Amino acid sequence: MKMLVNILTGIVAVVVFLLIAALFVRKQYFIKREITINKPKAEVFGYIKHLKNQENYSKWVRADPNMQKDYRGTDGTVGFVYAWNGNDKAGEGEQEIKAITEGEKLEVEVRFIRPFASVAQAPFTTEALSPNQTKVTWGMAGGNPYPFNLMHLFMDGLLGKDLEVSLNALKSVLEQTPVSKN
Repeated sequence: MKMLVNILTGIVAVVVFLLIAALFVRKQYFIKREITINKPKAEVFGYIKHLKNQENYSKWVRADPNMQKDYRGTDGTVGFVYAWNGNDKAGEGEQEIKAITEGEKLEVEVRFIRPFASVAQAPFTTEALSPNQTKVTWGMAGGNPYPFNLMHLFMDGLLGKDLEVSLNALKSVLEQTPVSKN
């Protein structure tokens, strides 16, 4: 009996500690990763502004080759929506192009439905480092209410790693094959 009380006391102490810790964690998160791609900026931006091209480099999209996809609007333009419903790794949601600064920035809003509902901003920016080198930055920003904001302590490591994998795949796709705009 004493052992059971000690176990329960330990569990309560951990839960209380986590709830107190969450008071000191920001409710908003922002992560970003960047990579240099050996292609001209116009070519790189022309590729990433088409959300359907994420099928070739996004770790999340490639997590389920059998996912159901739905498209609304014209890819590469403001208002285009790419919706998906996949396995447990891919989840369910949609992303929408909210704004485009041609050649510079693509603003994408990601609306997750499953495994949990949330909204994030996922901007891409491109910067010419030379006529044939482009720095691509991909970020993700969002928020969670208390006590779920405790997850933000792990966001950079988890999501950041996925962004790195995706950006490396993007670099590989763009540098090793002729670029298609669609």
